[in-house]
Amino acid sequence: MRHKEIFEKQKEFYLTGKTKEIAFRLESLRKLQSAIKRYEPDITTALKKDLHRSEFDAYLSEIGPTLDEIKYVSKRLKTWAKPRRVPTPQVLMGSKSYVYPEPYGLTLIISPWNYPFNLAVMPLIGAIAAGNCVTLKPSEWAPHTSQVIMQMIKGIFEEEYIAVIEGDVETSKALLDLPFDHIFFTGSAQVGKTIMEKAAQTLTTVTLELGGKSPVIIDKDANIELAARRIVWGKWLNAGQTCVAPDYVLIHEERKDVWLAQLKQEIARFYGTDPLTSENYGHIVNERHFSRLEAFLADGEIVIGGKTDAQRRVIEPTVLTGVSWEAPVMQEEIFGPILPVFTYTDLDEAIAEIRKKEKPLALYFFSENEQNQEKVIRSLPFGGGCINDTIVHIGNPHLPFGGVGTSGLGNYHGKYSFDCFSHEKAIVKQTTQFDMPLRYSFTKNALNWLKKFYG
Repeated sequence: MRHKEIFEKQKEFYLTGKTKEIAFRLESLRKLQSAIKRYEPDITTALKKDLHRSEFDAYLSEIGPTLDEIKYVSKRLKTWAKPRRVPTPQVLMGSKSYVYPEPYGLTLIISPWNYPFNLAVMPLIGAIAAGNCVTLKPSEWAPHTSQVIMQMIKGIFEEEYIAVIEGDVETSKALLDLPFDHIFFTGSAQVGKTIMEKAAQTLTTVTLELGGKSPVIIDKDANIELAARRIVWGKWLNAGQTCVAPDYVLIHEERKDVWLAQLKQEIARFYGTDPLTSENYGHIVNERHFSRLEAFLADGEIVIGGKTDAQRRVIEPTVLTGVSWEAPVMQEEIFGPILPVFTYTDLDEAIAEIRKKEKPLALYFFSENEQNQEKVIRSLPFGGGCINDTIVHIGNPHLPFGGVGTSGLGNYHGKYSFDCFSHEKAIVKQTTQFDMPLRYSFTKNALNWLKKFYG
């Protein structure tokens, strides 16, 4: 089969050592950057066809971040790739210690449909920077974007170095049968478990970027206007089909009504009075997900939105109240434009409720109280998040992006992407000018000397 042939070609090419050359890596990043700029209209058009994404949102969430990542990584790559000297303990007197970043080798990237360009290219940047060969499997649920990625990569790289393989779940299974050196997967926790199980058979390292029910807490002293605006932006970007989108809200009961009124105004500002026809509002990716989400509308009282268009696969920005914690909408990541809202009277109560659930990929807290901000950050485990905002933490290349527990394993972005696709090789360079005798058992009083060193 073709994917096996490509794998063997990549194995051969990697052994030439070409991908490890810094000049080759930098040139590859330059080619990728140039191609993205060249293909920008095609990428935008493909995203519109696949997800009804506006040109603004396409650039903001997909094209812009990848170009920024290439610029950030390229500027720092030479420094990252250098062996770095680390301290050496006294017991190893005479030697010097170094860490050598080394590429894993042959890597597999399986990307999702919700941000089909960004989440394919961002890890690719890290893999290139670290010196790997790459097989990239885009999502078949975003076929137009997948095709553009295929054409773009094929135009600038040979398959022996970077190959794009399109196909369905059977193609992914076939690729997972190959002995890659590292697997990078973005998608659901259910599929992530399958990939980890498969990788365990060959002890292949994995990075899993998953999801979960990311909560928002709005405290009594929060700036209500900004909380509404920033939650609307973060929640309904891509019609809620974002792994770090706010999944549900816990708001102090005294602020609920005023916040809901402000939220309704902000939704109208973003998407007009009829979001179903807005050119700035995303569509649900397919009929199966549309039906799953539509069923959630019965899980509470609809206080904002609720209208649907099955033919065009659109669901209005919808807010539910009166939802039970046991309702179906609260049993899985919503991954759509529906936002359940709960109230609390004491912050500890909100924290305790979130603790009952799996560790989320993101958490957002709106409050002016710095003590409460630190309390939330330190009391709850989650991948990353924001104080008084949503989603923007993923736009900082100095910060790691990734989950914890069921929301993910490992992280990337910026230097973390380079590290993600690298093995840190430990090296001690020992002197031959003398030989420390205390490590040898036949040396007189060696044990006493060792105890002095280590004690």
